[in-house]
Amino acid sequence: MNTKIPQPQVSIIISYFKKKVFFEETINSIINQTYKSFEVIVIYDDTDKSELSFVKKTLNKLPRYKIIINKKNIGVGLSRNKGIHFAKGKFISFCDADDLWHKNKLKVQISFMLKKKLNFCHTSYKIINHYGKIIGYFKIKNKLNYSELLKSCDIATSSVVINKKILKQKFVFSNFKTKEDYCLWLKIIKKHKELYGIN
Repeated sequence: MNTKIPQPQVSIIISYFKKKVFFEETINSIINQTYKSFEVIVIYDDTDKSELSFVKKTLNKLPRYKIIINKKNIGVGLSRNKGIHFAKGKFISFCDADDLWHKNKLKVQISFMLKKKLNFCHTSYKIINHYGKIIGYFKIKNKLNYSELLKSCDIATSSVVINKKILKQKFVFSNFKTKEDYCLWLKIIKKHKELYGIN
């Protein structure tokens, strides 16, 4: 008797702050993933609750989701840390509330990570404008070391998938207003020596 091995679950973490124009399209790109073993965790980081009902309605399309409502605005980094705390998946991924994923993003990336036994992976990405038109393309290296990453942050947060086990207490997002992700990637690469990417 053949028993199908379940796919490792991915927890997709989204910090939300005034992204109503883009959010529904972002969620649709997650719904359309060919890899289906995921949950979505949205951290609503806006003291203005005027978009909350819209966010809840949009999330109702998903089979598995959780919404965390911050009492005060704490910023994207600390909001992501909250999401990590509640994540049930073996893998953590991040998607900004105004970004879009290719439908095979998780399927290809998780398969690559399992095959290569990787705990961290990021991808190349396209840059789009307000209207969804492609205005650039960033092709990443297959491997990055600390000195290379120190020169330039080439890791897009919405492209990252990371094994939850390496996100220990010292590996969390900072409370910086910007580059909070860059700070975390530098800490991780300093410990793990190299980070791998997929085109």
